[in-house]
Order: sequence, then C-alpha cells, then structure tokens
Amino acid sequence: MSDETPAREPIGEDARIDALEERLKAAREREDKRNKPQVKGADASYRSGNRVLADLLGGVLGGLVLGWLVDWLAGTSPWGLLVGLFLGIIVAFRNIFRSAKTPPGD
Repeated sequence: MSDETPAREPIGEDARIDALEERLKAAREREDKRNKPQVKGADASYRSGNRVLADLLGGVLGGLVLGWLVDWLAGTSPWGLLVGLFLGIIVAFRNIFRSAKTPPGD
C-alpha cells in the first residue's frame, strides 16, 4: 500500500444526502408548479356560468319529466307535473347556491 493521499477527498455521506434532498425539493417544486391548475380569469368564470346554466336547466327539465311521468302513471294530471316542477326548481337553486360558495376554477 502506498502512503500517498488520494487526489480527491471522498464526499461524506451527509453531503450526498443533503444534495439529494435539495434536488428532490427542487423537483417537487417544479412538479407542483407544472401541475398547478392553469384555469384563471374569464375561462373559469365561463365554466362557472355554464355550470349554473346546466344546473338550472337540468333541475327544471328533470322535475318536469319526472312530474309528467308520475301524472302519466298515476293519472293525477296536473299535480304531479306541478310538484315535479317546483321540486326541480328547488333542487336547481340549491345546487346553484352550493356552487356559488366555491370560487371559480375549483
């Protein structure tokens, strides 16, 4: 064996672990930035408006169809239609109020 010292000092284990942790942290930050939702502004408001419209139309039309079906099966014309319509309106507005509590884009 020679008494010569190596040209480079070996890197200590702690330094390698610290460097790995720093690289992992940087990679996580890049990944979080890349996966962050990009929907903002007018596009998010447009989607929110479409959701409100779909909830309103779906509730009213769904209530009308179910009310008409009850009338057709039970022969209670026009009461099933009216009850279904009002229940559809109530459900539609409940969904609209629920979605209004969350900001656009969520």
